Amino acid sequence: MSTELTLRPATVEDLAVVADLHLAARHGAGEAFPPPVHPDHEARAWVAGWDLASYDVWVAERGGEPAGYARWTATWLDDLYVHPDHQGHGVGTALFDLVASMRPGGFCLWVFESNAPARAFYRSRGCLELERTDGSANEERAPDIRVAWPGADPLTFLRGLIDEVDLVLGDVLARRTALTRAVQAVKPSDERDPVREAEIAERVAGVVPELGPERVARIVDVIITESLDASR
Repeated sequence: MSTELTLRPATVEDLAVVADLHLAARHGAGEAFPPPVHPDHEARAWVAGWDLASYDVWVAERGGEPAGYARWTATWLDDLYVHPDHQGHGVGTALFDLVASMRPGGFCLWVFESNAPARAFYRSRGCLELERTDGSANEERAPDIRVAWPGADPLTFLRGLIDEVDLVLGDVLARRTALTRAVQAVKPSDERDPVREAEIAERVAGVVPELGPERVARIVDVIITESLDASR
């Protein structure tokens, strides 16, 4: 087989081949992937319905055969799959480098925690593993990791992610303050409940184990104190 590798934008006519690549890569990954939620025919229908005006989708061909594909948006790498027969020949690297060249400002992606080969691949490309989840937000209900390629200016990219989180944090604080005010209107006493506050801190610490219970308890205390002060 010729080892010549070519990359090209996918067309609607390519989507059936892309679906084949997607399924072959996932089925060939073994325990790196959780069991599929959808049967193959549903996955094929899903790929067939992609709007190529909303995504960039490129196909890699090695020796004239479909070898892999990548799909991405302005800020997310949604898919990067290589057929098992073509893994280890630079196909994934070529696709990743293509995405990086088109999104030099950086992008994020999700990887299953169990997918050790993919995690090692992305680390080798300079990616950072950020937040971990318990998988409750994905269809497979499998723990996953948000990974980021920080681009040509990592500090600017990562600060941009912080800015996004800070806006979410501001929304949560506004909701917390409003609820505190509502509780104070119906609460029979102004005294704080240390048992309840300890329970709150314990629950929150379970979500952010990296901070640890003591740090979380201090943060929760400040939030409650300032919310109460603002509600008076």
